[in-house]
Amino acid sequence: MLTSMVKEHHAKQSKRKQEQEVRRKEAIEASNELTQSLVDHLNVGVAQAYLNQKRLDVEAKQLHVGATNFAKQTHQWLQLIDNFSSALKELGDVENWARSIEGDMQVVQQTLELAYKTSRATQVTTGATTSAAAAPSKCSAPAAANPN
Repeated sequence: MLTSMVKEHHAKQSKRKQEQEVRRKEAIEASNELTQSLVDHLNVGVAQAYLNQKRLDVEAKQLHVGATNFAKQTHQWLQLIDNFSSALKELGDVENWARSIEGDMQVVQQTLELAYKTSRATQVTTGATTSAAAAPSKCSAPAAANPN
């Protein structure tokens, strides 16, 4: 009876060991599946983040190129505006120069008119005193041009 109990005990122990081994294998397999599922889930997020980063890198490069082109164009515009401003200043200088020359020419014209009138008046008064003594003479003084 004792031997049969020992055999029965060994048989039950053996059966329990086999059941435990099966459960251990199932637990290991379930944990491997869980781990693989978690890794796959994380990999999807990582892969999405990687793709997003690649897109951001491409867009950053495009933005940098666009900003560089914009900076160059802005610099060209500033140079163009500076040149235009210089040209306007020069035009203003020419306009002032022309006004100055016009004023000087008016002074010269008035001076010449005054000199001509004075000379004419002198000739008329001198001619009047000499014309009484001599025949009338023709005056050959040049006529001043009056631009007005």
